[in-house]
Amino acid sequence: DWDDIPPSSALEVISEEEAVQIIAEPLLPIQSSTLRDYVDHSETLEKLVHLGVDLSQVEKRQKAGQLLLTLDFEKDVKKILLFLKDVGIEDNQLGPFLTKNPYILGEDLEALETRVAYLKSKKFGNSEIAQMVSRAPYLLLFSVERLDNRLGFFKNELGLSVKKTKDLVIRLPRLLTGKLEPVKENLQVCRIELGFQRNEIQQIVCKTPKILTASKKRLIQTFDYLHNIMGIPHHMLTRFPQVFNSKLLRIRERHMFLAFLGRAQYDPAQPSYISLDQLVSLPDEVFCTELAKASMQDFENFLKTL
Repeated sequence: DWDDIPPSSALEVISEEEAVQIIAEPLLPIQSSTLRDYVDHSETLEKLVHLGVDLSQVEKRQKAGQLLLTLDFEKDVKKILLFLKDVGIEDNQLGPFLTKNPYILGEDLEALETRVAYLKSKKFGNSEIAQMVSRAPYLLLFSVERLDNRLGFFKNELGLSVKKTKDLVIRLPRLLTGKLEPVKENLQVCRIELGFQRNEIQQIVCKTPKILTASKKRLIQTFDYLHNIMGIPHHMLTRFPQVFNSKLLRIRERHMFLAFLGRAQYDPAQPSYISLDQLVSLPDEVFCTELAKASMQDFENFLKTL
């Protein structure tokens, strides 16, 4: 699964090249198998446990265990907790947040503040920043330069306005923290293999940002079925790109049932038109009664014949 990649050390600013998946290594001295063993001796660990940090998860992260053992709660940790609350992480979210990103406790406070100030300078609102940081926990580990390059990449590559670029990363903040290679690949797939025009790709991505990080194979298979089997033209797929987030099996079963009933009509100019959005989003019962004009039993019996 495409995911955020933490910097390879808690203290360095990550570069694109270093953003490779990190391989966990033994974290603690051999004589102790878990961070739990240290809780009684470490005020920092004890307080983090009270906050809801899950040490069994933290110790799976490279060097995170050593980092926490070197920190002093009053001197190092407290100011970062106050900073995170300032950014908008709720009290009950601090534990889960630090479980996912313990490295932030070793970051320089000024560097963190600079990154937030940068996002504000780009007109991200406080609640938007809070939402982005909680959904992409590694976001604030990245340098201003990297954040700036990323925003520039999406703006230029997709030809988006500043506002649309902002909306895109607010909806999917992992675009700022994950690898760029899969994104570049998917854009190429949309252009070259699926044959979408640049302005269509813009619309698709703005409506359904997840397409940028979807599995390339799934994108191609889903497109192939929608376009070549169901006969859906590019401009219709551009209007309803959320179909690409649906399971191909669901699309296929429903289309085949409609085709069997003579109701597979996806042309908006026709009276019995069925929108792609309804085709994939309605629950089975509603799909049967509203679109197929059939019973659930009919649908289930039909599926058994496939």
